[in-house]
Amino acid sequence: MPQPPINKTLGISFLELQSVDSTNNYARKLLHEGLAYHGLSVFAHEQVQGKGQRGKSWVSGKDESIILSIIIDPRPLQLTEQFRLSACVAVGVHDFFSRYAGEKTKIKWPNDLYWQDRKAGGILIENVVGTGYPEKDRWQWAIAGIGININQKRFVPELKNPVSLHQITGKTFDPFTLAKELCNNLDKRFRQLITEDFENIFSTYLSCLYKKNEKVKLKKGKRIFEAVILGVTPSGKLMAKHKQEEEFNFGEVEWII
Repeated sequence: MPQPPINKTLGISFLELQSVDSTNNYARKLLHEGLAYHGLSVFAHEQVQGKGQRGKSWVSGKDESIILSIIIDPRPLQLTEQFRLSACVAVGVHDFFSRYAGEKTKIKWPNDLYWQDRKAGGILIENVVGTGYPEKDRWQWAIAGIGININQKRFVPELKNPVSLHQITGKTFDPFTLAKELCNNLDKRFRQLITEDFENIFSTYLSCLYKKNEKVKLKKGKRIFEAVILGVTPSGKLMAKHKQEEEFNFGEVEWII
């Protein structure tokens, strides 16, 4: 079995950019050019064409946010275990943010960062999978893109429920310094993921789950319905109960908040 990449720390190599279209795009370009390696982190003070989940954009003004992409060698995880890495990153982000924002910090399935009922950040993990022999279907790389609202005092009206760390605490922060701290949290959780059983990270993920055991509104296709959030399966499916218990894959349902 391939050895886990614990000899290099996430974020120990830290590439700082003043402005970029997308840190994930920049990291992917480095991979394609053979210039990237496990733990390399790309930080930008400003991002103008960032990507979020479901094709949404994530644009941030100068020094308003943590804009960070980390290149990860996911060994020894298998391609079928993508949720394990997603949960690991989400828990690491929660560890970091809750230190400043307190116990109202939650993880909204699958990996959004929430404070009360407001979105403070998001995670987009893009994967590079081998296509030809002998690398066919091997999970070669993951690019963990993380955006966290830090110093925003106001947001564009199109965003439904955002919040920044400044709005929560009344303080102004240095996103670069915070990004370094975030990398330390992520490295600890990643080492835990590949050297211990997934159960510890998974139990933490469930304990921080947004709206667990509460009734919410969900949308599937054109149907809107109320359901109680029961939890998440180890493979990453959302478990909810309305007329009956049901499991949903990512992208299958939307939250109505």
